[in-house]
Amino acid sequence: MLVLLVSCQKDHAPSHDAAPAEPEAAALEASAPADDAGVLDDGGPEGMLFVPPGTFTMGADRGGEEDEHPAHDVTLAGFWLDRTPVTNAAYAKCVDAHACRPSGPRDARFERPEQPVVKVNWDDAKAYCAWAGKRLPREAEYERAMRDDDARKYAWGNDPPTPERAAFGRSLDAGAPDDVGSHPAGRGPFGHDDLAGEVWEWCADDYDPIAYRRSTADRGIPGTCAQIMKTEDELRDRGEEGFTGSNPIPRGCDRVLRGGGFNYDGWGLRATNRVHHPAHYRMLMAGFRCSRDERSKTK
Repeated sequence: MLVLLVSCQKDHAPSHDAAPAEPEAAALEASAPADDAGVLDDGGPEGMLFVPPGTFTMGADRGGEEDEHPAHDVTLAGFWLDRTPVTNAAYAKCVDAHACRPSGPRDARFERPEQPVVKVNWDDAKAYCAWAGKRLPREAEYERAMRDDDARKYAWGNDPPTPERAAFGRSLDAGAPDDVGSHPAGRGPFGHDDLAGEVWEWCADDYDPIAYRRSTADRGIPGTCAQIMKTEDELRDRGEEGFTGSNPIPRGCDRVLRGGGFNYDGWGLRATNRVHHPAHYRMLMAGFRCSRDERSKTK
């Protein structure tokens, strides 16, 4: 995993003049859409594409960082995944419903309605997905959506990244993501846009440096938080600080981000790349999309 170049603001506990406090559970429930809201006549949730069940290759045997090794088979049930990252316009609806708090301090480069929302932490992302009747994708689901059954290197295949395929290689100080869906040449195997580049995307899982070596690896399930912290201590004791890439080994249970951001180099957009950060970080290059369990036949 290459380091996620961070210009982040830690999300400290809110004060009375800080970001709005978390809404009460009752208010969340009252403002949430109906569970089947937005379902199309053909059975597909609006704005989502289906990823079929199957067994795929997750990780790699060589290249990248040690936390990407080894390559192994993972079997998953089918699921729905948002076609694009959640946009500013979509997130604003959740804020207006008092089910989400506003994203972090504004920056004109990132405020177009169809740009992916950024400066949201893991809890913000989780709250939005719950409000929408969805959930955050698991790390294994995100890689499955990128790789299909052919173990491709990038979401679009094995050819290297180009500006036609993804937003990447831009300055953090002056660059920004494009509007979602602006790179159709970079679509994933199931039709999803912006799985690589644009913004890093929060996943549901705790970051486990040795997730691919545990007994649950064939189901894409990381260790428990206690197991993860024990592993982190062991890696430090052995002097393996680079095991998780250039970011320091966590001291606690970070959350996973996947996909690569607009400020990243092309190699960092590889499907196996794993990034970790504390759940409370709100970053210029981090957003999310939502997933949903299969509830009907595919389109």
